[in-house]
Amino acid sequence: MKKIKIIISTAILVFIAAVILMPFYMMIIMTTYETEQLYTGLKLLPGSYTIENIRTVFSIGRFPQYYLNSAVIAISSTVLSLITSAMAGFAFSKYTFPWKKGLFFFVLIVMMIPGQLGMIAFMIQIKWLGLSNSHLALILPSMANFFGVFWMTQYMNASLPMEVIESARIDGASDFRVFAQIAVPFATTALITLGLFAFLGSWNSYMMPMLILNSASKFTVPLGIAGLNQTYRQDQAAQMMALSIGTLPIIIMFAFGSKHFIRGLVSGAIKG
Repeated sequence: MKKIKIIISTAILVFIAAVILMPFYMMIIMTTYETEQLYTGLKLLPGSYTIENIRTVFSIGRFPQYYLNSAVIAISSTVLSLITSAMAGFAFSKYTFPWKKGLFFFVLIVMMIPGQLGMIAFMIQIKWLGLSNSHLALILPSMANFFGVFWMTQYMNASLPMEVIESARIDGASDFRVFAQIAVPFATTALITLGLFAFLGSWNSYMMPMLILNSASKFTVPLGIAGLNQTYRQDQAAQMMALSIGTLPIIIMFAFGSKHFIRGLVSGAIKG
């Protein structure tokens, strides 16, 4: 009876995995055909047009630049988001200061408000600061990651004992040293999980770069992929190739950080 349950559970999990992975598999298969061939029926086996699609994508000349732009923006945004979120989370979880509860309640309120509601005000502010058509306009807002602040606050509340901090202070450690050498190592799993979220959100962002950037040399990968649709007359095969290339950093990050990612989600669910 136990073996039957294991077999059934395995079969269900395999089926779910197949359903989840099928769109990704189809995207890869579509990169090996011409666009015209994609309309002749469902393709399940690889074709022979892969090299031509790669040449089409890189023939625009700026796709490597789009890739570099996205990498710079995503990495910078992730680093700034982790720094500010970790510092704010440490302060909210281990310090007592005026208006602490009110500020944390403000963090929760902002998390409930859709970002699209403040887009017009954000664009006015960016123009007033002179950051229009600038990558800084996409990087600096990451410092105000309210979800990150909430995430780190909850994690440090549960995983960082106050006794450890007090012992470090008795030994003469400064507040910054306590944060850097004690709080951050305790929250490594949460930081990796938050970093994956931040990188993924920045790398896949389309709307904000579309509104802020107007120079082709500053476009990100999503904008470059959208441009293929106009440049090559509905060349879906080339777009699929560009999408496949664009997902490589995400796949690599999840391949190396999946254990920490799952552990962080589980810890957050239990301790939060």
